Amino acid sequence: MLRRAFDFACAAVGLVLLSPLFLLIAAAIKLDDRGPVFYMQPRIGKGFREFRLYKFRSMVPNADRRGLLTAPNDTRLTRVGRFLRRYKLDEFPLLSKVLVGDMELVGARPEVGRYVELFRSQYEQLLQDRPGITDPASLAYRREEEILIADRLEAQYISQVLPDKLRLSLNYQQRRNLRTDIGILWKTVQTLGRSPSSTEGA
Repeated sequence: MLRRAFDFACAAVGLVLLSPLFLLIAAAIKLDDRGPVFYMQPRIGKGFREFRLYKFRSMVPNADRRGLLTAPNDTRLTRVGRFLRRYKLDEFPLLSKVLVGDMELVGARPEVGRYVELFRSQYEQLLQDRPGITDPASLAYRREEEILIADRLEAQYISQVLPDKLRLSLNYQQRRNLRTDIGILWKTVQTLGRSPSSTEGA
C-alpha cells in the first residue's frame, strides 16, 4: 500500500508538472506528419491481465504491422520520433498508466503477449507485481535498438536480449523495497535529457 501511494503521488505530480511539455510534444508530432499523437498497443499486466499502453507516437502510423522491434536507424521513425526516443520523452504518458493502477513506477517492462507466452514461467513470477516504467533491465538496455542486428531482430531479441532482461528483472524483484525503488528512479531521472554517450553503461 505504501508503494502504491508513493507511485500514485509521484505520477500525479509528474503529470501536472509535465503537462506544458506534453502539449509541446503533441504539437510537434502533429506538425511533423499530421498523424495521431499517441501510439497504443495491448500489453500484458499483473496476473496476465491485458491492458492498453500509451506512448507518444515516434514512428509512422501503423509501423507495428512491419514488426514489433526497432532496428538500428529504423526508417519507420519520424523526425520528431527520433528526438523523443533519444531522450525517452515518448514514454512520459506511461505516468497515466501508473495513476490508474495498470503499472508501477519501478517494475519489469510490460511486454506484448507473443513474447510473454514464450517465457511464461518467468512472467508467472514477474507478473505477480504490476509491470513498471523502469527497473535495472530497462537501464541496462536503455539503447536496446543499437545492439540489435537489423536482419535478425526477433531471433536476437528472443535468444539473447529478452532472457537477459528477464534475468535482471527477476533478480531485482527478489530484493526490491521502497528504498531500492527510489534508487532506480533516481538513476532513471539522471539519464533523462542526456545524450546516449553520457549514459553509456547506466
